[in-house]
Amino acid sequence: MTEMNIPGLAGLITFYFLILFAGLFSKKFMQLLNGKKNKTGTEVAEEGMSDSDDLMLAGRDINYFVGIFTMTATWVGGGYINGAAEATIRHGILWCQAPFCYAIALICGGLFFATKMRNMKYVTMLDPLQNKYGKELGALFYIPAFSGEILWSAAILAALGTSLQVICGIPEATSIMASAGFAMIYTLFGGLYSVAFTDVFQLICIFVGLILALPFMTTNENVTSPLQGEIPDFNGVSKSVIGTIKPEDAAYWVDHAVMMMCGGIPWQAYFQRVLSSRSAKIAKVLSIFAGFGCFCAAIPAVLIGVVTLNTDWAATKFGVLEPGQYKLAVPLCLNYLCPPVVTFIGLGAVSAAVMSSTDSSILGVSCMFTRNVFQRVFHPAASDKQMMWALRITIIFNTTIAMIIAITVKSVYGLYLICSDLVFVLLFPHLVLVVHFPHLVNRYGMVVGFSTALLLRALSGEPVLGYDAVLKFPNYSEGVEGVDNGVGHQKFPFRMVCMLVHLFLAIGVSYLTNYLYKEGYLTDELDVLKEFEEKKEDTKTNKDLVIENTYPVLELKKQATNGHQATNGHTNGSSNGHGNGLHTNGNC
Repeated sequence: MTEMNIPGLAGLITFYFLILFAGLFSKKFMQLLNGKKNKTGTEVAEEGMSDSDDLMLAGRDINYFVGIFTMTATWVGGGYINGAAEATIRHGILWCQAPFCYAIALICGGLFFATKMRNMKYVTMLDPLQNKYGKELGALFYIPAFSGEILWSAAILAALGTSLQVICGIPEATSIMASAGFAMIYTLFGGLYSVAFTDVFQLICIFVGLILALPFMTTNENVTSPLQGEIPDFNGVSKSVIGTIKPEDAAYWVDHAVMMMCGGIPWQAYFQRVLSSRSAKIAKVLSIFAGFGCFCAAIPAVLIGVVTLNTDWAATKFGVLEPGQYKLAVPLCLNYLCPPVVTFIGLGAVSAAVMSSTDSSILGVSCMFTRNVFQRVFHPAASDKQMMWALRITIIFNTTIAMIIAITVKSVYGLYLICSDLVFVLLFPHLVLVVHFPHLVNRYGMVVGFSTALLLRALSGEPVLGYDAVLKFPNYSEGVEGVDNGVGHQKFPFRMVCMLVHLFLAIGVSYLTNYLYKEGYLTDELDVLKEFEEKKEDTKTNKDLVIENTYPVLELKKQATNGHQATNGHTNGSSNGHGNGLHTNGNC
């Protein structure tokens, strides 16, 4: 075990308390930045917004400056940086897909989802799903969303624990609990205000720390200069910095790339920034610029991977770098190739990356439970005070779960990849449908498509969980004794197949049930999901299907009063017979 580094530990504690201070007083800082106060000197939240929703969405007052920082920092976590370096070392830059695919996901989210979601003034990503499928069925989507966010938080906490253990000699469990605890405290009191404001400081630390460290790494006496693209003998193995994609692996590469680009969109941590922006235009611009920011943040991490390949580790104090230690590339390069001062600045960068992503994921998943499960399903009459307490208790609970997983599970990153997989297969198709094509799908299509896709994915096997495929697609690679527990791999783009089967099955079954009901074969007595019964009631009562979300109504009334939309500003309160909810002809 590494000897305890007292100066480094003292510097780290100072850094953590600075972050905590910034988080606790973030609302006042943002108040000064935006200059929005009423006569009593308190910040003005959006009209009609409750205290709990204000805490979740920072008063829908995120501007360009804070927005670009917080949206970028949400993705750039410890797993993002460490994972990019590790992938470069193992297989080359061509196989370092996650950072660049997630950057594209942010840009696509801005182009195709941000405007519509922000115009409808939703509070969480699950609101449109519950609008369309009902409160109970819509809440089912919380399961893949919760799993992905929690395991993502656990993965990056585990990455930080490893880094602090290597550099400072701090026990892994201690560093995980301390980092999560600090992030939880300021999130509890400030909500998205704290998360967004600390992201500004944290992202600056990430870029400054890693960029500052790179010149010292590349000029270290144990690093080949200039850096080489082909390393003939890296621990007895030939390595290529660029990497290669074999013809038989091309479909596998495309499957992963599409999964991350499309599956990187339906995350509450992302949509929380979209929905908290001042306007739909700002939300769109933030997404696009954050995509480029994530791309830029991956460059130093990839370069650290290249430096690792060009380092004679046997000549350093660390010794030979084994394949199982590739995930430690970033902390090892900081510790053994940089001067002590630069090492701790770089360590601050890694710590900042972890805290900026952890607080975002924990807050996002807690907001979804409080609003879409606790209030919508179990306690519709919950007061605002009860919502605030439910949110805070959920934040504590979710932080604790993430900490326990990070400490006890050794393959957290692998579990996170499974949940990203499930988000792509189970959640993405329905987000596309309810936002862009709500008339094509109903509850029957949702249930059949969701269940079938889940079954197909389960039968396709999963090496991370150690079970072989029952359903073997073409070009299936059988397991080898001693490798991945002897479990085989699917080289066919089966994730895309599962997602597309889900999408088209949902549309097909919806069309069929609509036809059967129209022709009288599906009667009201057989309508077990109450799809057509509620639709008739909504038509009679002209019911607003935005789940008790009064903000669109208030905004539309305000626009109508002020005459902002003289031609197309009237409210269309009908649901078009398919639960598309309230919209304006001018905005949607």
